[in-house]
Amino acid sequence: MLSEPRSGQLAAWGNALLAGLVSPDDAVLAIVGDDAVHRVEGLPGETGPVGLTLALGRLRALGVTGLRVALPAPGHPLGLSGPPAFNARALEAEEAVVCHGSALGLVPEVYEAGPEGDVHVEVVWHCLAVREAPPADVPSLGEAERELAEALRDATAVLSRLDVAGSGPVAEAAVDAYRARAERGREVLAPGYPPRAVRVLELAQRVGLLISVAYENGHGGAVSASEMAARAEALRPVERTARRAQVAAYNAFVEERERGVR
Repeated sequence: MLSEPRSGQLAAWGNALLAGLVSPDDAVLAIVGDDAVHRVEGLPGETGPVGLTLALGRLRALGVTGLRVALPAPGHPLGLSGPPAFNARALEAEEAVVCHGSALGLVPEVYEAGPEGDVHVEVVWHCLAVREAPPADVPSLGEAERELAEALRDATAVLSRLDVAGSGPVAEAAVDAYRARAERGREVLAPGYPPRAVRVLELAQRVGLLISVAYENGHGGAVSASEMAARAEALRPVERTARRAQVAAYNAFVEERERGVR
């Protein structure tokens, strides 16, 4: 969870573009990031894959006014609304974008190409039909913020007792990398998002850092099977809470528009 999902970047910058707050070039640059190229396949009216700029323009013409994120996991269809075919594809990718204003969704498929040492990443977004219904299990920003604070406090207490998140070169490197990233640019979300959404996403990222460090540090001080089980039990609801908060933050743009805030 240290890196943001591609669906989050597509939704955030796609929303900013649809609202006229950024240029197409800036939006596409932010969405593609370090990848080589992104294409969209299966768009209505298109016979083959198209670039992001054309795809976002086509979605606007099809009536799309906003983009939501889904981050499903086994047993937790977070952000999805069906049908089963789309949900299955999104669950396999562990992420998706659901369009607001048109019954369409986008699921990424990631390809790596090139020789060792010069690998580049290409992403194809598959455009599929979705059911127009409320997304599953997405909290409000206020709920997400409260849940995150509680989850972070409880998990820190448990992991500190098990001596898994406290020290060591792996943990120190992860913390340093997170701080450098945070200081390098505060544009956690695209222009137009409410400050509370930025705050919630930043807190979700910090919780994700804790989870990553705990897993990457191996067994840490959890030397018995019962202690390792206790750590896994502590991390599972925290990871779920962080994913719910991420979705709430990315979806805040559309939620505010639906409430008439913007």
